[in-house]
Amino acid sequence: MLSQLGRQQADAPTPDRKAAHGKRAGRAGHFLRQGLLAALLCTAGAVPALAAEFQPPPAVVPASAEHHPGKLIFVQLVTPDLAASKLFYAGLFGWTFRDLQPGSAKYAEAYLDGRPVAGLIHRELPAGGQRQPAWLSYFAAADVDAAKKVALQNGAKLLIEPHNVPGRGREAIFADPQGAVFAVLSSKSGDQPDVLAAPGDWIWSSLLTSGPDADAAFYQKLFGYEVFELPSDPGVEHLLLASDDYARASVNSLPGNRPKAHPHWLNYIRVEDAEQMTAKVLALGGRVLVAAHSDRHGGKISVVADPQGAPFGLFEWSDTESKEVPQ
Repeated sequence: MLSQLGRQQADAPTPDRKAAHGKRAGRAGHFLRQGLLAALLCTAGAVPALAAEFQPPPAVVPASAEHHPGKLIFVQLVTPDLAASKLFYAGLFGWTFRDLQPGSAKYAEAYLDGRPVAGLIHRELPAGGQRQPAWLSYFAAADVDAAKKVALQNGAKLLIEPHNVPGRGREAIFADPQGAVFAVLSSKSGDQPDVLAAPGDWIWSSLLTSGPDADAAFYQKLFGYEVFELPSDPGVEHLLLASDDYARASVNSLPGNRPKAHPHWLNYIRVEDAEQMTAKVLALGGRVLVAAHSDRHGGKISVVADPQGAPFGLFEWSDTESKEVPQ
């Protein structure tokens, strides 16, 4: 049961929050280097050039008439070894790929059972630098230009101006007020329906940030989220973001023992057995950043990295567990 939480703070932005009780998607206890931001900026820089050179497939197949602002709608990887990345994700999740080579660029669209789940862009990373491969999160927006106005008015930084991507829609890339990089997309093919993701597809997004209250307030203004407060350990905040009565993401405190960790989004892929899939990551040449462990929702999660270093999560989620927010 959810009830209104009346706490407000005058010295910092805070979201309109509600208290939540019961099983909800879990918080991430994992941390990444400053290089993650640089990698996402590298990803961002690749976008306009690609958009000008080729027409990618629609983000949603089959097309949908639904629109869900704030829903994770697409995820894109920048990697220095496209061929190796394709082998890894094909072996781990059974993804298949369609290769596109606009000009000198190398790009592959990933599919799960005939539906697009991700894009992969080849970009060389400078030797000895802090950059590392990373996934960039795209959230649905009804109007990208209106989202730009709201984002900038509330402290975000514009990294890539709104632009049209033929066949896909209109998009822009930002850093939120705490520095986490994300993208917004108004998809020409609509947004995915709110159904439970299949194993091998993205099921959850988690924001690790130095200012959970301020960031939750920012995304609430941007996407119209409801914000729910979940029970957490002393000194740690765990907030749930929801829209259309459906849980979308969580906002979590960065750990005190990693003060140099940069705020960032981390996306999770649904799996049937987190321990088994974590072991498979190792067998395929990846790394384990956080070992599989039980989470508040009752299943297990882990955080891993592909052989090139891009981090992502594995989320064990049963068919009986709903992401709907009770009224």
